[in-house]
Amino acid sequence: MSTPYKVPAGTMVGHIHLKVTDLEKALKFYRDLLGFEVTTMYGDQAAFLSAGGYHHHIGLNIWQSKGGAPAPQRAAGLYHTAFLYPTRKDLAQITKHLIDNGYPISGASDHGVSEAIYLNDPDGNGVELYRDRPKEVWNYRDDGTIVMVTEPLDFNELLSELDDE
Repeated sequence: MSTPYKVPAGTMVGHIHLKVTDLEKALKFYRDLLGFEVTTMYGDQAAFLSAGGYHHHIGLNIWQSKGGAPAPQRAAGLYHTAFLYPTRKDLAQITKHLIDNGYPISGASDHGVSEAIYLNDPDGNGVELYRDRPKEVWNYRDDGTIVMVTEPLDFNELLSELDDE
């Protein structure tokens, strides 16, 4: 057997590309609610969105899914996409924005290594908005693996990040 391949440490997920049933509804969620910027449109068939001017972090298309049903929840497929926010204050700001706009939050967790807010896009795709804690405060087992937990996230404590605004 050959030597196992190990992905290089600097490798990152570059973008996601989702099949959606209604491009305008998807744009209202990813552009208008979450704040991603449209970088390219392919007519009324596809959109590419970005944070900070990158060519795209999110692709949305209706090429094979226009007017279709959402993906079944109890089937194999995408569990969720995850968007990493640079600071805890940034996560607090998007959380407040969701609350202020009455957008349903389906969950919130403290994972020890990160704090996360969960919601669904208009097609039922799971979306995680999170921030990582500094690696220096992560906990490790004796074998070197990371200890991750799923504890309730304290919304009030998270939103207290915005008290100085």
